[in-house]
Amino acid sequence: MDDHTTWSTKRLVLTQPTTGDLDAWHTIHADPRVWEHFPSGRHAEGAQSEAALHAAIDDWQADGLGYWSVRAAPDGPIIGCGGCRRVPADHRWNLYYRFTPESQGNGYATELARASIAAANTIDPGLPVVAYMLEHNTASWRVAERIGMHRLWTGPDAGNPDPAAVRLVYADRDDDSTAGIGRT
Repeated sequence: MDDHTTWSTKRLVLTQPTTGDLDAWHTIHADPRVWEHFPSGRHAEGAQSEAALHAAIDDWQADGLGYWSVRAAPDGPIIGCGGCRRVPADHRWNLYYRFTPESQGNGYATELARASIAAANTIDPGLPVVAYMLEHNTASWRVAERIGMHRLWTGPDAGNPDPAAVRLVYADRDDDSTAGIGRT
């Protein structure tokens, strides 16, 4: 298995998260500006960010890949988190990206997403990479389209406090491996 604990793109350093990253992960996930498209997803309590971080650490131990901590320089502060984590029950990788408001708009999500799909495809190329997002989160679905993902499904966002919310599902392929993903 390839070691993806540290991965570099043209401008980013992606590292396997550690418990020392908790403050940065919470700062990102607790910022309401990061959750304008889905306010109920914001981490109001540090315990939510701690659970997310520990889940990411567990993913790395189980699969050799998970969500990274993202920096713009090797010794710089964490500006985002994301990557691909395996979702065994659904036979897919889930692509996720979230950045500080100050670092948004620089193409970092696109760089992270490309690296994430490449890493996932080296570990288990048979699994599709899937991204879920809300229709009004234009920046997110533009990233998915920019990296060549295909829209598989558009429909109601079950469980969203906003009954009018529309969920989009994108994947890196549209074949038998993605049949039924996202469709309710």
